[in-house]
Amino acid sequence: MSPIAAIALAIALIASAALFGRRALLLYRLVRSGKRAARFGDVPARAKAEAVVVVGQSKLLQRLLPGAMHAAIFWGFLVLFPTILIAMIGAVDPHATLPWLGAQGWYALLVDVFAMLVLLGVITAFVIRKVQRPARFKGSHIGEADLILAMIAGIVITLFLWHASQISLGLNDYPASWAPISGSIAMVLHGPFIPYLERAAVWAHVLIILSFLVYLPYSKHLHIVVAAINVYFGRTRARGRLEPIDFDKAEEEVRFGSARVTDMTWKQMLDTMSCTECGRCQDVCPAYATGKALSPKLLIMAMRDQLMAEGPKALASSGSYTPPPLVPNAVTDDIVWDCVTCGACVRECPVGIEHIDHVIDLRRNLVMVESRFPEEAGTMLRDVDRSSNPWGKPQADRTHWAEGLGVRVLQPGDPAPDVLFWVGCAPAFDERARQGAVSTAKLMLAAGVDFAILGPREACTGDPARRMGDEYTFQRLAGQNVETLNGAGVKKIVTTCPHCFNSIGNEYPDFGGRYEVVHHTEFLAELVRNGKLNPLAGEQKITYHDSCYLARHNDVRSQPRELVAAVGQAIEMPRNRERTFCCGAGGARMWMDEKRGRPISHERVREAAETGAETLAVACPFCTVMLDDGVRETGAKLQVIDLATLLSEAVERRRTKEANQL
Repeated sequence: MSPIAAIALAIALIASAALFGRRALLLYRLVRSGKRAARFGDVPARAKAEAVVVVGQSKLLQRLLPGAMHAAIFWGFLVLFPTILIAMIGAVDPHATLPWLGAQGWYALLVDVFAMLVLLGVITAFVIRKVQRPARFKGSHIGEADLILAMIAGIVITLFLWHASQISLGLNDYPASWAPISGSIAMVLHGPFIPYLERAAVWAHVLIILSFLVYLPYSKHLHIVVAAINVYFGRTRARGRLEPIDFDKAEEEVRFGSARVTDMTWKQMLDTMSCTECGRCQDVCPAYATGKALSPKLLIMAMRDQLMAEGPKALASSGSYTPPPLVPNAVTDDIVWDCVTCGACVRECPVGIEHIDHVIDLRRNLVMVESRFPEEAGTMLRDVDRSSNPWGKPQADRTHWAEGLGVRVLQPGDPAPDVLFWVGCAPAFDERARQGAVSTAKLMLAAGVDFAILGPREACTGDPARRMGDEYTFQRLAGQNVETLNGAGVKKIVTTCPHCFNSIGNEYPDFGGRYEVVHHTEFLAELVRNGKLNPLAGEQKITYHDSCYLARHNDVRSQPRELVAAVGQAIEMPRNRERTFCCGAGGARMWMDEKRGRPISHERVREAAETGAETLAVACPFCTVMLDDGVRETGAKLQVIDLATLLSEAVERRRTKEANQL
């Protein structure tokens, strides 16, 4: 054992620990300064996320080549972690190693294999970044990523050189035959320089590791340290649910979204620190894909830069310093309003960043505090507030769609039906969305379902207002609807609108409204399975568009496809199920003009037309309107039809065939 080496190692460890700890303490204090977020419950679900998403690398492996590359590096470092301690022991005493494990042949083999996998992963990463150069890296800090990869390569290469020189000098405690790669390198190492190589390699290995440790918390690639923590504290409740604002608090304690970095929750701060800059969110964002200002990746990076620049000043001032507003200093107004809240970014993110929460909190501040929003969105908000629907139509008109159908309108004091049909605003007031509700009602009547509607007592769920950032209007409408539903004794609700489905099912429980909420595609598919509806499939080719709030936010994907198979010949679009592409209506964008870039609906219609289908089937009234607009404006040879209407036609086709056979 060398006393000089021991002293040198101690100095290196103390210095690196001090530098790392100083920065880690600042970051910890920043996160602790964030506003409250309830993320400590549901431990089993959080443990599962760690096992599946972090250890299993499930989200990264959705893209095979980059996923395998990242998994090789990550799993490799898990296996190689004990070698850090072994190397530190070896730096002080070349004849010593970690008791037991350092002498195990099987572990030497694992180290050889996984060190090579890490090196191959680094090479693959360089090829992807420097040769393939995917567009998703646009805006990322490529230089810092290259330095990180170079340091990882240095760690592995020095490990191989150290082990090879150990074997050449006979200093290895494990059988050399168990380390085939290191042993092969040792075979070409000859001469008096080998002892010096062994010392240089082990010290280079230790110093690169310590440098890597110190560099991470100061770099843009902090995610290597905090990503697993962020995944643990990810959302365990419904993906489509937004956290409510508690208006019952004293006014000075109410958090009206995020005006400044000091208004962010601790989870949002952790989100920004966890960003890997991989661009997967950017790659799937419909706003970014159609030339708009929003990139979810750049949004989070800008929030992180603002937090790192202004957060320490706020901490140092003990609250006397007021940071500049996030909008427009970190992100522009256009970026905030471009989001369709489709959730593609959240689903794709491998480290649990919740982009939608950031956008909605920025909107909440702009709407409720600054009264700053697009003009046409203001018209929608006024209509919802005044008329209880975004169309600004009289509530008395809510039953016009059902005239002549014999649908029961539930009156106060009436016995509750087995099923309440929640019609929604679009089918009640928009001519194109109406047919889906009409067909659903006809099918339920044909199947003998005991159902009723609320008629004028049904108000907008508040979804457009909430996604716009007007939480106050949402909560007023939610409270009003919950009072009506509870007063009517409603237990089960069927709705054609995924936005209503999401709000009532996932968000109304926060306000005392707990019901069994079923989307009409689920309900109708069950009626078909039970033989209460008997459709006859036609020959038309049908491509089905998954609504974001149905397929991605709420996992309803198989039942609509059952209906497609029951009525025609199914053809899938490339982007389908949970990886669907938005129609452009979500996040209250249905009421805002697309003034930047290309219309999202046009992009989706072109994808549908390329399948060769004749019919574009939908299961959302918003999608009906947006995609019908897209068909008209692009001239695509497609019919946009709700699945309920296609099923109604197929049921009638069966009846006609059976009547003709009599």
